[in-house]
Amino acid sequence: MSRIRGRDTVPEMAVRSALHTRGYRFSLQRKDLPGKPDIVLPKYRMVVFVHGCFWHRHHNCERTTIPTNNAQFWKNKFSTNVDRDVRNTRELRALGWRVFTVWECEVGLGRSVKRLLTTLDKLRDSLE
Repeated sequence: MSRIRGRDTVPEMAVRSALHTRGYRFSLQRKDLPGKPDIVLPKYRMVVFVHGCFWHRHHNCERTTIPTNNAQFWKNKFSTNVDRDVRNTRELRALGWRVFTVWECEVGLGRSVKRLLTTLDKLRDSLE
């Protein structure tokens, strides 16, 4: 457990690199926002969470397994994580933020990153 990173993960770095390459500027893990989003794009009022499939329970993902040892503990832990994610998303939207979730398994395929960049490009075009 001590080796599990909470920030600067490989998927998070890939998303940040793609954003930076496209010219988007952002801040990281703002403590003043619910859930301390991984990436915050204030100009677009958008936050990005880069979720690990295992920890945040990506629906129908092969990485969403439950360890056999102490299964009840893990079920409770995962349930708490999912509930917190829902609550943070709701609070951020109530504050006027757009919330975008990038799933770990989709980063390598580029799907989530492409969706994020397309969304941001449309927002940038509408602001200009």
